[in-house]
Amino acid sequence: MARCAILLRGINIGPNNRIPMAELRSLLTQDGFGEVATYLQSGNVLLSSSLSPEAAARRCEHLIAEGYGLEIRSVVRTHLELEAVVRANPLPEAAADPKRYQVTFLESAPAPDIAARLAAAATPEERFAVIGREIYAWHPEGIARSRLATLLAGRGFKVAATARNWITVTALLSMTAA
Repeated sequence: MARCAILLRGINIGPNNRIPMAELRSLLTQDGFGEVATYLQSGNVLLSSSLSPEAAARRCEHLIAEGYGLEIRSVVRTHLELEAVVRANPLPEAAADPKRYQVTFLESAPAPDIAARLAAAATPEERFAVIGREIYAWHPEGIARSRLATLLAGRGFKVAATARNWITVTALLSMTAA
């Protein structure tokens, strides 16, 4: 059974899309997933499954829709994929302040014009890099007023996408280790 991280987009942020993590763990365990765990309250699910990672993510989305009436998209990464994300870190100096360093995980590679769109939104201090299905972004002034962070959190990618800070990325890597 493969272990993976399923990153749910937009849950438990503000008053919308509320899903108690204990209930979600129970729902997924009852459906046959193994070693179900969650990290924080913002939709980081770790589990083992005989399904492919993509099929496991789609099954989780289906169970959430049935159980909570919410249409939640997700992005999935295996341990090896998370390991590659951490190893490929193009902005290692940004990891020194991991709360302001984010990785946006995309379901598939972004459109070719995405780098230009991100560059137009970034402040002179912000840095980003697009590598495969991930976009690494450094927000030295924080994400609250960052146009780049807003763009990365939005739905403009035409594929499922969700961002996690570097602390969460490295925790998920550790938690998916077999």
